[in-house]
Amino acid sequence: MISVERKNSFQLRLTRRLKEETSHRLDVYLFMPAELGLNAHVISEEAFYHASINVSRTYYSDAYHLPLVHSRLASRNQLGSESYRLNLSLYAYQYVVAMERTTQELLMGERKLRDERQKASDENHKSSQALCEQLNEMCDLSESILKRMRRHQPADERLYKYFANIDNYLSWFTEQQLLALVAHMPRGGDFSDIKRRFISICEHEDEYRREQQYNAERVMTDPTRMSNKMRLLRRLIEYPITLKQESLELGSGEQKAVKALATAVVMACVTLGVLRVREVVGDITALFVLAMALLYALREVFKDDLRNTLWRWLRRGRPKWRRQYVDPTRNATVGRQLEWFDYKRYAALDKDIQQMRRRTVAQREEMVLHYRSSSRMLPTRFLSGYEHTRETLHIDLLTLTRLMSKEKHHIYRLKDGQAVRESVERRHLFNLIVRETGSEDHPYLARWKVVVSRSGIVDVEKVADNIPGEEAAKESVTASPSP
Repeated sequence: MISVERKNSFQLRLTRRLKEETSHRLDVYLFMPAELGLNAHVISEEAFYHASINVSRTYYSDAYHLPLVHSRLASRNQLGSESYRLNLSLYAYQYVVAMERTTQELLMGERKLRDERQKASDENHKSSQALCEQLNEMCDLSESILKRMRRHQPADERLYKYFANIDNYLSWFTEQQLLALVAHMPRGGDFSDIKRRFISICEHEDEYRREQQYNAERVMTDPTRMSNKMRLLRRLIEYPITLKQESLELGSGEQKAVKALATAVVMACVTLGVLRVREVVGDITALFVLAMALLYALREVFKDDLRNTLWRWLRRGRPKWRRQYVDPTRNATVGRQLEWFDYKRYAALDKDIQQMRRRTVAQREEMVLHYRSSSRMLPTRFLSGYEHTRETLHIDLLTLTRLMSKEKHHIYRLKDGQAVRESVERRHLFNLIVRETGSEDHPYLARWKVVVSRSGIVDVEKVADNIPGEEAAKESVTASPSP
């Protein structure tokens, strides 16, 4: 299963959990409006890939408490300090990821609840009750997870420094997520009790960090320094569980061979032309010099064209990059991945992708950005006790937003019997289709609507999910008509 969400103003985050199968394949199609004018001359495929595509993988466990059990064994000197750090980091990272996703979902729920204030009071009350139950459940789970980790604080100084860094970050991170929910929570009504509970937990976590003396006073009083320190601690948590990557661009040797072949073919033709001109003209005359100049001019023209044509023909459909994943602790290779990225037209797409992206006449000129990855992992070389990995793919749309117009439109509407002019931001609708094979029993296919303006991503909404054939097209059109 794949989830797509907005990471920040300009980045989309795609996450998926990879099962024990050794081979996985992922196709990501981003449909862009033709009016943006994107093509290989404006932004080359290689430039967009290097600037906007980022992939990372971390260890993942279905048994959520397994990392904590391993860390406790390490604290009893049954495993090494590196094992303690790695397992405790994995436990903390899975908690952070789960809480980030839950917080985003609850924030969307709070936003929808505010938008539904105009509906009947009984429906609004039911929505509020359901949201309160979710908030209380998240609060209970968060407190339980932190208590489990703090229950076994290591006495060894070598282990305690890892525990202190992780405990410090989780305490601050939990406080920040709860405060974000409090800040966007509707006032009064059913949310008064849960708001007081959240604030009480935040005060307790702040006092807890002071008692443990995790942060200096000058750091706590400066939000910038505090944020920078916590970002560093987040990186320290992620480092031991994130697979290192060694990237290689494919085809460098072939490119040199193509260049040499093109040069040899053109020079052979030029040499034959020179010999033929010498036979026809005879002595070196002005006509002979002119013919030689023409031959060399043709050489310069056709050499590059021939080289580019041969290169495109040779590399068509073949991967452009290769990643090698390495365990950060043991420096052992645990998997490899091949990657493709190119611009496509609608007619060149597979039929299932065309059916999922049911379009109208107005979108026939859409530009399609296609990213593909094919990975082969080696679970037998994974860290002991772990057979899964979690892949995160970030797509940065900042480069695309720069192609959007800065102008704003104005609309008029009646307000209190007066005509009022309002400024409206220009927005574009992107369609994101993801197809995955290998991680599930059957190929997974889904489509999201991504609303984007020049100032960033406005909204991400899933509109179709794993529905084969013509039924998928009908349901996707019913859920959200194509722009």
